Amino acid sequence: MKIRTALTMSILLLMLGCSKLTLENYSKIDTGMTFEEVTALIGSPERCDDVLGIRNCEWGNEKRSVKVSFVGGKVILFTSSNLK
Repeated sequence: MKIRTALTMSILLLMLGCSKLTLENYSKIDTGMTFEEVTALIGSPERCDDVLGIRNCEWGNEKRSVKVSFVGGKVILFTSSNLK
């Protein structure tokens, strides 16, 4: 049982360590980038809403997150919370 617990913890740590949602990657986002360029940097968003030609996407969770707004497929606004 101890081996299973250690293996599970190792997998979780690897998953957290491999996250693309970092301050370093966030700092590479710039206005005018495409959705594809942003997802290449920080991965696929958890959710996106499309309203009146504006696409608002969110990555992360309530502890740390990135929000990006796109118009015409290009970044116009972006914010982050608690990235390290």
